[in-house]
Amino acid sequence: MGGNYSVAIDLGGTIIKIGLILDSEIVRFTTISSDSVKGLSHMLPKMEHAIDSLLSEEGISSTDLVSIGLAFPGMVNPVECRVISTNDKYDDACDIDLCHWADSRWGVPFVLENDARLAVIGEWLYGAAKGTGNVVMMTIGTGIGTGVILDSKPLVGHHHQAGSLGGHMVVDYRGRRCSCGNIGCVEAMASSFFLPDIIRSNERVSPDFKIAASDMDFKQLFGLMRQGDENAIIICEECMNVWAAAIVSYIHAYDPEVVVLGGGIMRSADIILPYINKWVEDRAWTPIDRVHIVLSELGDNAALLGLNYYLTSVKRRRNEKVFKL
Repeated sequence: MGGNYSVAIDLGGTIIKIGLILDSEIVRFTTISSDSVKGLSHMLPKMEHAIDSLLSEEGISSTDLVSIGLAFPGMVNPVECRVISTNDKYDDACDIDLCHWADSRWGVPFVLENDARLAVIGEWLYGAAKGTGNVVMMTIGTGIGTGVILDSKPLVGHHHQAGSLGGHMVVDYRGRRCSCGNIGCVEAMASSFFLPDIIRSNERVSPDFKIAASDMDFKQLFGLMRQGDENAIIICEECMNVWAAAIVSYIHAYDPEVVVLGGGIMRSADIILPYINKWVEDRAWTPIDRVHIVLSELGDNAALLGLNYYLTSVKRRRNEKVFKL
C-alpha cells in the first residue's frame, strides 16, 4: 500500500500522541506515556519505535513516509526548526537537532511548531472554527495555552510567540507567582498545575474543605459543584472568572469571530461554556457583533491535524530535506 503519509506527534507532559496522516485524515493513532522531566532525548527511541509500529500496522514502508511534524509544549522557532524555550518540560530539547533526527532515521523533512498554535490551526481548518478567518483558541489544562488565527493566517510574530502567550497575560498584578516568573498570570491563577495552591490560599473556603480537596482535580471539583457544594462553587467560579476575564482580553486584542475552548477541563463544558458566554456577553466591548465561545470539536487531535497544515506543504516539496515555514 503506497501513498504520501506523514507522521504528526503531539508532545504532552505525560502522554505523547502520534498519528499517521493520509489526505488530512488520521489513519493510525497511538499514544505512549512520557515523563517530560526526563527530557526529550529519553523519549526519542520510544517515539521511533511507535512510529515504525504505525507504519508496519498500516502495511507501508518508510519510503512511503514524506514528512514528520512535532507539536511542542513551549516556544519554538519554526523557521530554524528548533526549540527556544521549554518552561520545565523536555528541557534538553533546545540542544537537540530534530531535523537531523528525522533525516537520519527516516530520510524525511521535519516540521516543528508550538502545540497551542497548532491546536487553533486544527480547529480553524477542520473543527469548531471551520469557515472563519479570525479565531482564538484557549486550551485549559495543566497550563493555559493559546493560539490565534488572524485574517486567515496563523499569528506568529517577530519572535515566533505572538498569540501563544495568552496563558501568561496578567489578570492580577498582585497575584500568585507563575512558573514563567511573572506575577498573576492566567495560568498561575486558574490552571491545574496551580490548583492545590489555589484551593489552599482561598480565604473563602473552609479549613476542612482545604484538607479534603488538597488532591482534587477540576473534574472532581466541578462534580461537587453540580451537587451544590458551596466550597467547590467558590473555587470553580473564581477559576471561571479568570478564564472569562482572559477571554475578554483576547477578544479586545485580536478581534476574533469565535473563541474555541479546549483541554481536559472542558469535560465540564456544560457548566463552563454558559458561564463564560454570559460573562463575555456582559463585559466584552463588541458593539458590532457578538463573539461566540464554543467547544473544541477535535479534542485531543487538534494539534495533530493542525500539523497537517504544514505537512501538506512538505508533501509538495518532498525532495527537500529541511522544510522552511
